[in-house]
Amino acid sequence: MPPERRSRARPERRAGARPDRKTLMRPDRRAGAGPGGQPRKAAPSSQRKSPARPREAATAIAVAAEEERRLRQRNRLMLEEEKPAVERYLEELVFGDVEDDEDALLRRLRGPQVQVQEDSGDSEVENEAKDNFPPQKKPVWLDEEDEEEEMVDMMNNRFRKDMMKNASENKLSKDELQKRLKEEFQHAMGGVPAWAETSKRKISSDDQPVGLFALDESEEDEDDLLQRTGNFISTSASLPKGILKMKNCQHANAERPTTARISSVQFHPRAQVVMVAGLDNAVSLFQVDGKANPKIQSIYLEKFPIFKACFSANGEEVLATSTHSKVLYVYDMLAGKLIPVHQVRGLKEKIVRSFEVSRDGSFLLINGVAGYFHLLSMKTKELISSMKINGRIAASTFSSDSKKVYASSGDGEVYVWDVNSRKCLNRFVDEGSLYGLSIATSRNGQYVACGSNCGVVNIYNQDSCLQETNPKPIKAIMNLVTGVTSLTFNPTTEILAIASEKMKEAIRLVHLPSCTVFSNFPVVKKKNISLVHTMDFSPRSGYFALGNEKGKALMYRLHHYSDF
Repeated sequence: MPPERRSRARPERRAGARPDRKTLMRPDRRAGAGPGGQPRKAAPSSQRKSPARPREAATAIAVAAEEERRLRQRNRLMLEEEKPAVERYLEELVFGDVEDDEDALLRRLRGPQVQVQEDSGDSEVENEAKDNFPPQKKPVWLDEEDEEEEMVDMMNNRFRKDMMKNASENKLSKDELQKRLKEEFQHAMGGVPAWAETSKRKISSDDQPVGLFALDESEEDEDDLLQRTGNFISTSASLPKGILKMKNCQHANAERPTTARISSVQFHPRAQVVMVAGLDNAVSLFQVDGKANPKIQSIYLEKFPIFKACFSANGEEVLATSTHSKVLYVYDMLAGKLIPVHQVRGLKEKIVRSFEVSRDGSFLLINGVAGYFHLLSMKTKELISSMKINGRIAASTFSSDSKKVYASSGDGEVYVWDVNSRKCLNRFVDEGSLYGLSIATSRNGQYVACGSNCGVVNIYNQDSCLQETNPKPIKAIMNLVTGVTSLTFNPTTEILAIASEKMKEAIRLVHLPSCTVFSNFPVVKKKNISLVHTMDFSPRSGYFALGNEKGKALMYRLHHYSDF
């Protein structure tokens, strides 16, 4: 062989060396062939060696690694079980778990799962969220004093003392006191009022129960009614003029007779209840059924002859003022608590008597002296602002949307004020009036009625009162000959009640919009009405009540309206 060819010859493969790819692919290196392509003789079985298999070797290595991992995991879990559960949970949250996968960690955090047989109806996303949420931990430390019920002393409070059923109840727990207050309120109101119920279903008029809070509409319908500005009547036909179908009912305060003058009569805005207050220092609540009118509760205010009492807009409070005091009493009907407001900061009136509550329940308007009237927050009873007109304030009232205040002065003028800006929007002279005594606005925002000392009641369009400096009344009612001291619209704006406390039987019911007086009221021959000092319509105009100087709260049923 030539030298150059000999130098290029491959060296002989050393024992144990790994052949390259080309060597393995040579024909003379095939299995069973010897040098030169001749068949190789088989070696004895004892001398044969099995060729290396990389895949089997990798599998063996993986099995060994898995066994080692399982052994380490078992040892680690044995150590973990000796640790407190809280410590293990915190370590896993902070450091994670490098050995286990996420599913195993979540399974340990969830704890044992309970198999639910029935389908709960939840979606897969909701179920996954519930499964992944860690279990709620119990508190590590508990105070035994926290679990003990706090006892309330019943003897050192005059209001709580009245709720004691026997002498042994000198102390009650907070839960028992709350139940007792609830029982007292329900007993006072004759049941659970509609505005205090957490759930209320709509009932038809045929299934309507007869009782204290029997109203034919749900709270949603009531809210819808308050948001409307048009007329709302309970029957399909409007109220006819001429004759008003009505009948006498038992006196509202028949179960608590008195000889003192009745200064306030008002129906509860949401319950079948009427309030009667007078100069006998008492405010009484009666259930209205038209027959017996049973008494619910009486609140006595010592040395406090009541000049005016009024419900709040939601019916949860009763406000009362006296004839010779600057104290304003607030009776919380839910808590059964009487709260005296001795002094309103910034209010310098020596006597607080005449006041009005806005229909939305936000404001309280107090008439003062020297032409001042004061706007207060109904929630906090704090002074918001004071406004002034020329002359003396005779009467004031809110508009139907509670955004304006109408004030009648002693010189026959009417002022219109904006509640938000406290600015005078308009000022006009009540036609033919020399001295104003009363003023009222309708619920639907259509009419403004002004009563004067000469017995004339002018009915205006509300828009003209806001825009014109000399508005003309739609109608002048001249059926009374003495000063008109009381004006009240019914909730459907179909009746205007006018009265004078200067003459007996001086009360009329005016039909709207015809502005004609009903001829059958009052019945002149009976002469049982006497001097009228206050009057009011029920929330659905089914009842009409008035109070006189003889201590009687007369009540009438208006048949045109089927509801309370």
